[in-house]
Amino acid sequence: MSVLEASDDAAALELLHELGCTDGLPVVVPTEERVARMALASGLDPSLSLGLMGPAMAECTVELLATAAVMAGCLPDHMPVVLAAATAVLDPRFDLTEMQATTHATTPLVIVNGPARAAAGVHAGFGALGPGHRANASIGRALRLAMINIGGGRSGSSDMALLGHGGKFTMCLAEDEEASPWEPLHVALGHAATSSTVTVMGADAPTSVIGTGQAGTTVYAERLLTSLATAFRSIVSNNAAIRGGQAALALNPDHAHALHSVGLGRADVQRELTDRAVVPADVIDAAAGPSRSGGRDRPCFAEPDDLLVLVAGGTGLYSAAFTTWSTGPHRNRAVTTPVLLDQACALPGSAGP
Repeated sequence: MSVLEASDDAAALELLHELGCTDGLPVVVPTEERVARMALASGLDPSLSLGLMGPAMAECTVELLATAAVMAGCLPDHMPVVLAAATAVLDPRFDLTEMQATTHATTPLVIVNGPARAAAGVHAGFGALGPGHRANASIGRALRLAMINIGGGRSGSSDMALLGHGGKFTMCLAEDEEASPWEPLHVALGHAATSSTVTVMGADAPTSVIGTGQAGTTVYAERLLTSLATAFRSIVSNNAAIRGGQAALALNPDHAHALHSVGLGRADVQRELTDRAVVPADVIDAAAGPSRSGGRDRPCFAEPDDLLVLVAGGTGLYSAAFTTWSTGPHRNRAVTTPVLLDQACALPGSAGP
């Protein structure tokens, strides 16, 4: 790892901006001491390579990832989650190289489950996607800074998103397992309830979905499911226009309990929305040209498991739908990796950067 020199922190910050090493916002200057402390919190050898990060195809070492975590404002307690998130996007199924280079405004959505939520302080309730929650903001931002400085994903040269959105700075939250009427997301994905995981999906900015009416009735549940499905089957989304990808749905606790109260489990919700998220042939033809549909309606999802359902956010009227890019050799699949809390350690008396 190369070392930069500057006369003081202010000069160092300006140098990092000039070199294109930031996301446009001020960062914590990654001194050798701060980086060493963060790398130690991973419990791994700083020189260990986690894999090649595209499109630059540079080695993502623990030390370089720790540098990104310091710059993002992470505490040592956040490092195991940052490590798991980076491991997820480095999985070939995530299609990081292609995702970084696309003109689509896609970004990693980081979902934390299990004891790591409390250990790292990742927020799941009101305003979970920000602003105001340090762990959420810093962990997602650390991944983005790694994608810039290790992966080489710089706006306008290799990150070709035509407009981008605020979620490209950071988009991280925890599932509110305690408020959910169902098993946690990571359990539904085959992990033990006592384990900690990070699930990362390449997602668009969230679409707010309103649900109103008398909760606890089948009429309300039907209307809510229809509204939620509409967010995915919009012909302007890649899920509808391209298909073959995944998507995520963050149900607020009230909506989740309303669906549960009429006998729907998580798998039932996935199946119902998959059945309803279908674009009519005439809508396809009107948007894309005559006969583009071939006279057939177009389902957005190949199977119910393509839709990840979690519970998060405050109680109230709104849930959030995350459509996706749905492209790349593996269709930019969501990847779940374990958070290894037992390997983490910190310097005595350390208090973060």
